Amino acid sequence: MNHLSTSRFLWGFLAIAIAAALGAAVWTGLRVWPRQGGWDERPLEGLKNFGAVPDFSLMERSGKPFGLVDLRDKIWIANFIYTNCKDTCPLQSAEMAGLQNDLADKADVKLVSISVDPERDTPQALSRYAERFKADPDRWLFLTGEKREIYRLAQEGFRLSAVPASNAGQENGASILHSARFVLVDGKAQIRGYYQSTDAEAMKRLSRDLKKLLRRDMR
Repeated sequence: MNHLSTSRFLWGFLAIAIAAALGAAVWTGLRVWPRQGGWDERPLEGLKNFGAVPDFSLMERSGKPFGLVDLRDKIWIANFIYTNCKDTCPLQSAEMAGLQNDLADKADVKLVSISVDPERDTPQALSRYAERFKADPDRWLFLTGEKREIYRLAQEGFRLSAVPASNAGQENGASILHSARFVLVDGKAQIRGYYQSTDAEAMKRLSRDLKKLLRRDMR
């Protein structure tokens, strides 16, 4: 084998070795993350600090203006839904109803559901939807308002997805792609965790983290 052939052989062997090493590294990395039921989202939990909720001005189902100031010094759990949703929204609201029952003795904890379909989700529509889940008007708030404001709040404030998606096969002609996460916010409007509402274990962790926040506030 001459010098040129030897060099080509060595470079080819080296390239294969590097590709194999990279492939093994990627595979190892992927194996660390997946867990039963989906990707491991625990890094978004555990009472970390994910930034502050920006000020907002919306309307509650009662027809009264509602903003961040109305949640001052309150621990709250937020989610994004819309009343015509046939996918995760009913499940999210059922989970919220369960939290409402579990937190019946925690008057300072609020639940806040924000509509991503404000054009159809008027205060009256939200009131009818809230009644289906026996939402206590003093504890579980339903917000609507100007569409641009809501999408800014979802995407830039909470850093969650909220995107109208045309779908001719959907009832009423459209669907909305949006996150099914619950967001835990402390009394200083700091986001402390994101919890996948469709994951029963994540919901248990939400309850545990919420109780930790409550104990800290009592000190």
